[in-house]
Amino acid sequence: MNISESDLPEAASVDENDDQDFAALLRENDQARANAVDRSGGSKQIDATVVAVTADTVYLDIGYKTEGILPLSSFGASEKAVEAGDILRVTVKGRDADGYYELTRQRTAAPKDFSSLEEAFEQKGTVLGTVTGVVKGGLTVDIGMRAFMPSSRTGTRDAAEMEKLVGQEIRVRITQLDLEGGESGRPDAIVDRRSVIEEEARANAEERFSELAEGQTVQGTVRTLTDFGAFVDLNGADALLHISDMAWHRVGAPSEIVAVGDVIEAKILKIDATDPAKRRIAIGLKQLQPHPWDTVPERFHLGDKVTGTVTRDADFGAFVELAPGVEGLIHISEMAWGKKVRKPSDIVKVGDTVEAMILGIDTAQKRIALGLKQALGDPWAEVVKTIHPGAVVEGPVSRIAKFGAFVTIAEGVEGLVHISEITAERRLNHPSDVLRAGEVVKAQVLEIDSEKRQLKLSIKQMVPTGLDEFMVEHAVGDTVSGRIIDIDEAANTARVELGEGILAACALPAVVEASAAPPASGAPVDLSQLGSLLSAKWKTDASSKPKAAKLVAASAPKTVSAGQIRSFRLTMLDAETKKIGLELS
Repeated sequence: MNISESDLPEAASVDENDDQDFAALLRENDQARANAVDRSGGSKQIDATVVAVTADTVYLDIGYKTEGILPLSSFGASEKAVEAGDILRVTVKGRDADGYYELTRQRTAAPKDFSSLEEAFEQKGTVLGTVTGVVKGGLTVDIGMRAFMPSSRTGTRDAAEMEKLVGQEIRVRITQLDLEGGESGRPDAIVDRRSVIEEEARANAEERFSELAEGQTVQGTVRTLTDFGAFVDLNGADALLHISDMAWHRVGAPSEIVAVGDVIEAKILKIDATDPAKRRIAIGLKQLQPHPWDTVPERFHLGDKVTGTVTRDADFGAFVELAPGVEGLIHISEMAWGKKVRKPSDIVKVGDTVEAMILGIDTAQKRIALGLKQALGDPWAEVVKTIHPGAVVEGPVSRIAKFGAFVTIAEGVEGLVHISEITAERRLNHPSDVLRAGEVVKAQVLEIDSEKRQLKLSIKQMVPTGLDEFMVEHAVGDTVSGRIIDIDEAANTARVELGEGILAACALPAVVEASAAPPASGAPVDLSQLGSLLSAKWKTDASSKPKAAKLVAASAPKTVSAGQIRSFRLTMLDAETKKIGLELS
């Protein structure tokens, strides 16, 4: 009968620290095979039946669940053509990618002299062997005699790699040798491939390490990736490619730049040979690329508006990538004009695309200072153009202090209403007695200081006064009565009181004789027209104004002096500047 797959011992991994007697395990495998094979008397070869023949392959029933295959080229031209039903003696080598068992018609001749094996065992040298099959706990290896190699000493990582070794010639070290064979009477040996591989790797790394020098450009293969970088095999010597040396721009993860198996060119940055047991090599990819800052003076200038992406923020500001490897800092003080920014994330977030203005460039320190608020335009420039003293503005109360309230009149522009300018009705202990944050108010601009970027406002000035009422009730050309307070002979003008708190300027004609001297002490004030003035006060019915004015004018003296009550004609009424112009009627 043929050997079936179920008759063979199962392949399994064996830990290198296991105390199992590998020689006994080998004998167990040999005995299992001896019991499974047919009349071959323990031969490594089995009889198989041809089931099909194709143009290049012969399929054989070997007693397993899956057929075995032989290349048609393994049959000589002089041999009889193989046909279905033919019986062939074959040896199992392993399995191919499709799951078929690969077979061979070759058979290794049994050695007659083991002296070379004894010498290699005693001197702990290495010998060549051919892997013949996968068995329970490891592999069988032909080293001139049948040997067993535990799976933990194969130098492979899994069962799939072990199967790929079948049929390959490998170098091994004999760790146990029993030429007498014990109870079985057959010579036994246990071999180790892993230690040989490790010694060869160390020797190769030592040789390779001596060939490397800082500053060299080398080629390597990416072996593994970690959070902090990638380990690269430089043809036998391991090197670390740190994430910070992968690219000039900020890299989130090594997988963004390299992948396992990539062949890369890098520059050796440092070789640490202080500890022979832990020799370290640091390499870099970005060092083979031009430094981004080399072109900064050509690409960026003071005052330029630039666009970039916010990469990270800190307590003092936010970093913006302007180009790969080139970052600028927006300081927290340069983020907004009017309001105080407590933290950068109140204005910008990581990943935002922002427009900023370059405020400074330091190529030596590789720093660029950016301003976010400058790119939006200076709101004070518009304030100076559109707002002037006397103008009325409107906005919400942004904050309240003990000395007054701040009112936002435009984005980034605040004005201060001093506590004394909030109301004329009563004395306030605190602005919050009248105002609340967020309340929208109207105020009059008292003063603008562009250099200090300050606005002084008044709310109480918005309450109508006698002057305001006068301007509402009169028009240019009206005739009114008033008392001359004083005369400026140099300017040939007189200051006239038209009512309580209502003052006006009167231009005097050159032909009129003016006397600025006040009446002599004890001399009576000219009250000849006082009754008429009182009866013609500007608040009386409009129909009485012309009549009263005529009464005053009819008896008006030719000379003009302080204290006189005269009739005047309105020549100017400016509500914004609250100015009134007169001329003698």
